[in-house]
Amino acid sequence: MPWIFGGRDKAQEEEVQRWIETVTGEQWPAGVPYSDFLRDGEALCKLMNSLSPGCIKRINTSGSSFNYMDNIHSFLRAAVAYGVADVDLFEGSDLLEGRNIERVTRAIQAVARQAHRHPEYRGPLMGPRPAQPNVRHFDEQTLAAGSATLTQQTGYNRGATQAGLSFGKPRRIIIGK
Repeated sequence: MPWIFGGRDKAQEEEVQRWIETVTGEQWPAGVPYSDFLRDGEALCKLMNSLSPGCIKRINTSGSSFNYMDNIHSFLRAAVAYGVADVDLFEGSDLLEGRNIERVTRAIQAVARQAHRHPEYRGPLMGPRPAQPNVRHFDEQTLAAGSATLTQQTGYNRGATQAGLSFGKPRRIIIGK
């Protein structure tokens, strides 16, 4: 199913749910919606402890928003320590208030992608595998031939210049000569 920008994808949420269940070994409660189950942050903390044992020392189990937010922030800190980029994460209030659940899903998918890179992780994989290095070795003759070619990236653009143009001057267009 194609991903739609800005909207929730139920198929992706189900895939994330199955992956969390498999990694943590705990079943998702029947009938509990995706965002409601993740809201307290306990499942996320257990997920990170399954991937990186002991990375979250304390998981709050009492039902207050402060404790939920503490769990969520513990997950986010552990995800960064695990190697997930900041841009792949979500704001704690997004999950706590039930907004931007698709960002939460993408953050969990980013954790799964990062798990691919950890050699000690032996669990199930989710999503595409990260790119593998494709190192190429060229001989000196090939490298010399490539360095002699001027490209538009080096500024060569077939004689076009910016002569006569500067910031603040309007461009004069002459029509009909």
